Amino acid sequence: MDVNERIKALLDAHPLVLFMKGTPQYPMCGYSSRAVQVLREVAAPFHAINILEDPELRAALPRYANWPTFPQLFLHGELLGGCDIVLELKASGELLRLAQETAPHGTAA
Repeated sequence: MDVNERIKALLDAHPLVLFMKGTPQYPMCGYSSRAVQVLREVAAPFHAINILEDPELRAALPRYANWPTFPQLFLHGELLGGCDIVLELKASGELLRLAQETAPHGTAA
């Protein structure tokens, strides 16, 4: 499976995916840390991928998403954006709505 197929498979397997530097428990950059914090604040059930563990994935994602930086947050296979976009979505209340939609049975866990 080539790297683009792997990315698509990850996005197909999880409704909300955060490609980040590090892990939610140990983020390796401030932007990834802030994105995780905001997702947790709205109880968004997200799947995190540490791009530092996979150089091929790290190199391919900016081309795949047409987004040059990390983190990258995807909803149902579509790029929402990076940390700034996540913060804007939270401020507008949209992130809470999205979190509720992606949680099992329509409620944030």
